[in-house]
Amino acid sequence: MSGAARLRAAIAAAAILAIGMGFGRFAFTAIYPHMVGEGVLSLRDGSLAASANYAGYLLGAILAMRARAPGAHRLCLWSVAGTALCLGVLALPMPVWLIVAVRGAAGVFSALAMVAASLWLLVQRGHGRGAPLLYAGVGAGIAVSAELLVLASQLGWRSAGMWLLLAGVAVLLGLAAAPAIGAGGQATPDAPPQAVTSALAPVSPWPLVLIYGLAGLGYIVTATYLPVLVGAALPGLNSAHVWAVFGLGAAPSCFLWHRLHERLGTRRALRLNLLLQALGVALPVLAPSAAGYLLSAILVGGTFVGTVTIAMPAAQRAAVRAGTNMMAIMTVVYGVGQIIGPVLAGSLYAQSHSFNSALLAAAGALLLAIIVSLRL
Repeated sequence: MSGAARLRAAIAAAAILAIGMGFGRFAFTAIYPHMVGEGVLSLRDGSLAASANYAGYLLGAILAMRARAPGAHRLCLWSVAGTALCLGVLALPMPVWLIVAVRGAAGVFSALAMVAASLWLLVQRGHGRGAPLLYAGVGAGIAVSAELLVLASQLGWRSAGMWLLLAGVAVLLGLAAAPAIGAGGQATPDAPPQAVTSALAPVSPWPLVLIYGLAGLGYIVTATYLPVLVGAALPGLNSAHVWAVFGLGAAPSCFLWHRLHERLGTRRALRLNLLLQALGVALPVLAPSAAGYLLSAILVGGTFVGTVTIAMPAAQRAAVRAGTNMMAIMTVVYGVGQIIGPVLAGSLYAQSHSFNSALLAAAGALLLAIIVSLRL
């Protein structure tokens, strides 16, 4: 591929993640307080919907274990169509159980987007150096969806209109990315995927899998409840702006962590990433102020996709040793961690009526991942 073609491919793959993850997965975090305020959901209902989404993500990751690079372009397009449909359906009046079910389906399509976009760009197209731009799509999707919701809120729209807005923008983004994704379907990579990462030492597959699962548990409490925490502590601040900061921290961080990965190696880059992430998760407990919440959003947003940017290419290299679809396995364990996190948070909140213990437990999971990294 030419340089321009590689850039177009990376941007198209990033758009798939912006839709499947930024819109389909994480936009719920910013709409959640609006739905509670309108009486559409209670706090408990919202937690159920979040848990269903994480369970759907796990199911989608399991289904994606059968995915192979030659068919990844089709899976990308299916994930976009499914995500847009789920977003649009949530604009309709429906009982809580159906909202929970739709959020579960959205989780399936999010996992398919993550695996399919990674397989398409990194393996089918052989464009390993496009990884930071690919995973920046997650943060860009979070930031764009959050600011769209701020705009909708200022216009006086209710949550139904917000879901329709997101569905419409997702369709437009998908249509823009589809030609590049579809045209790349039959292309042959102009270099084997390992060629761009051969300077990095291989890592042991199964410690990497465990680290990734702990990382999923570690960030998800912040990613699920940050706007709720901000809304309760700082009622004068639009919590969606803080969520946008979370996304804005994520998008450029992928390039930083990609460069640090190349310079420091997988082990040291992961340890630094997880340490900063643990600090960000614990900050609302250590410094419960506007500055503390904003710094938490920057640190967690600026590291959680960085973990993906480091770990997924490392998994691609480890797959040669393991002889299996490591990207899908990594997505599965990440999904397990994300299910455990809210369940743990809900249990601890019921005891203390505070998220402090849940945030500290999540930070502890990230510190444990650092210890496991010594086995890499």
